[in-house]
Amino acid sequence: MYRTHTCGELRLSNAGQTVTLSGWVHKARKMGGMTFVDIRDRYGVTQLVFNNETDADLCELANKLGREFVIQVTGVVAERSNKNNNIPTGEIEILATELVILNEAQTPPFTIEDNTDGGDDIRMKYRYLDLRRNNVRANLMLRHQIAFETRRYLDQMGFLEVETPILIGSTPEGARDFVVPSRMNPGEFYALPQSPQLFKQLLMVSGFDRYFQIAKCFRDEDLRADRQPEFTQIDCEMSFVKQEDVLNTFEGMMKHLFKFVKDIDMNEPFPRMTWHDAMKYYGSDKPDIRFDMKFVELKEAVSGHNFVVFDDAAYVGGICASGCAAYTRKQIDELTDFVKRPQIGAKGLVFIRCEMDGSFKSSIDKFYSQDDLKAIAEMFDAKAGDLILILAGAKTKTQKALCELRLEMGFRLGLRDKNVYAPLWVIDFPLFEWDEETQRYYATHHPFTSPNLDDVPLLDTDPGQVRATAYDMVINGVELGGGSIRIHDSALQNRMFELLGFTPEKAQAQFGFLMSAFKYGAPPHGGLAFGLDRLVSLFAGLDSIRDCIAFPKNNSGRDVMIDAPSVIDQSQLDELNLIIDIKEK
Repeated sequence: MYRTHTCGELRLSNAGQTVTLSGWVHKARKMGGMTFVDIRDRYGVTQLVFNNETDADLCELANKLGREFVIQVTGVVAERSNKNNNIPTGEIEILATELVILNEAQTPPFTIEDNTDGGDDIRMKYRYLDLRRNNVRANLMLRHQIAFETRRYLDQMGFLEVETPILIGSTPEGARDFVVPSRMNPGEFYALPQSPQLFKQLLMVSGFDRYFQIAKCFRDEDLRADRQPEFTQIDCEMSFVKQEDVLNTFEGMMKHLFKFVKDIDMNEPFPRMTWHDAMKYYGSDKPDIRFDMKFVELKEAVSGHNFVVFDDAAYVGGICASGCAAYTRKQIDELTDFVKRPQIGAKGLVFIRCEMDGSFKSSIDKFYSQDDLKAIAEMFDAKAGDLILILAGAKTKTQKALCELRLEMGFRLGLRDKNVYAPLWVIDFPLFEWDEETQRYYATHHPFTSPNLDDVPLLDTDPGQVRATAYDMVINGVELGGGSIRIHDSALQNRMFELLGFTPEKAQAQFGFLMSAFKYGAPPHGGLAFGLDRLVSLFAGLDSIRDCIAFPKNNSGRDVMIDAPSVIDQSQLDELNLIIDIKEK
């Protein structure tokens, strides 16, 4: 056998035993007549000792070892004289008696260390080397544990894991599909699923009243830290449930995972916030409630003072940063530059300092008296030493900018602690979004989301005011999962398609199989999908989901390790009856 133990297994209780280890050379160092080599595998690191006095030939061979050589070593476990308390095997070392070089290695392009000298691009190109690093490997181990425990929990709750197809039909609503040409059906294409939505609804019609799947999903959309073109969902659906049943079930699962992964007891019910309040007070449908700093709307209070910026704005709102009145002009200028960035888009920033003597200093002193500024400060419940920051402009755009400013201040003040978790259910989303360019409604979630039954009459009179029976779980400003109660009534589903601009023929072509299934007795049903990548990223304290995916894509959607996507042979194109015609941008 290549090994009797792993490199993280031996302890002082093994002293005197003859053992064989196999792994990679992590470090090698020569000290006088002794050579010390750290051997590493997935389980840990063990120190090897080669003594020139007892076996010169063996020591000479050890001196030829380079980083990442694959070796097998046999020796006797001994107590270390200079113990290393930073590693579990730090009390022992192996006095080597045999050494076999199983495979030599080139010098890696970056150090295989937690704090590596490799940049993102080089690490993604040599991802198989990056995966040898302890912290990256730990992320994937955590992912395994979360997926395994999720399966165990849902199994105990009566859910069945059912696999659904990867090659499906295209439904071009929402994000763009990845499409796959069919050789056997010339001119026709499969799509890769953005989610198993239609199939899990069909499983409910089939009588599988509790389904789940850890499913691969695909969306052809622009990337960012929490997006990849292929990602993984913990996808779930339940029959004969209302919204409250779904929320309770998956709040329970999340509490279980927090206890399992972090040993954190979450005994209190997760707070709930309507989408309307989330936008009003935080400018986001995924607010970070680890800290307060709610928006205060000021339009009525500040209008009529001949300050054109406020008078002409559709929306004026601000936040109060406690204890920040000592901010210098330079620091405030930095915040102004921050909100004026193109991706944020504010035109400027107004500040009011609440001085310790009870007076106020502001960038709008010439338009607002001390009494006016005091009245504004009272709207924020501001205290001496606080700093009020105000933005103005178009409502939606300004709220989004104010949201970014709030998060930036939370970061600067140390209020976004990754070891603090603030869960939240966001509910009562709008059912529809109106698009000015196409002059039509789009489904906020998807066409199968049920309206709030109290709002059904508004479908004919004011669709924009209809609330969806939809919900998102948000933790620390990250949308971890979302779902809805589905429409199970054919007549209501047809009405939904009509409002979304589907002709009966188009609805039949894209969703006819689902509508047909509903005619055979569809139960009330609903579900939720968690992003497994985002969940692992949250628990691991990562800034990007890429760090918990074994082989991720870069920000351009490329796998730089295998150089994909790539061109294919003309013979393959001919088989698929495809002609490539790349138009200049």
